[in-house]
Amino acid sequence: MTTENQNTDPQSPEDTPPMDLQAKLADTEHRLAEMSDAYLRAKAEVENIRRRAEEDVAKARKFAVEGFADAMLPVMDSMEAAIGRPDATVEQVLEGVHATRRQLAAALERNKVLEINPTAGTKFDPHQHQAISVVPADQEANTVVTVLQKGYSIYDRVLRPALVTVAAPK
Repeated sequence: MTTENQNTDPQSPEDTPPMDLQAKLADTEHRLAEMSDAYLRAKAEVENIRRRAEEDVAKARKFAVEGFADAMLPVMDSMEAAIGRPDATVEQVLEGVHATRRQLAAALERNKVLEINPTAGTKFDPHQHQAISVVPADQEANTVVTVLQKGYSIYDRVLRPALVTVAAPK
């Protein structure tokens, strides 16, 4: 019975012919070389992607204000044109100032810079308003009485809060 069991058992490594082992070893080494090559290529690709992303971020930081600066150039041109006309009348200068202000307001709006200019009676919002003083007034307490200076926001971030006076509690 032992003899039969030995004959039906799969071959042990000692019984495997040397050519089969060499072929398996060669195949394994070939697969290892392919995997090593694939790993190195993937690693290089990841490094290239990381480097390109860093370059893109650096360019974005460097040129982040390019659109805004481009929107400001016509305003600068208008101001220089006004300075270049020393013989202009007061009315012409005033008209030019108003036109330049409209250009500036449009440029700011195109770049999502919006005014914070609360009307009288608006509830005081400490996230958008800065109270300069509390004054007695005939309106609800903690509401804006007057705006001393407009504020500005870009998207949802306040660049500068509006300076306001606030109604005192009665």
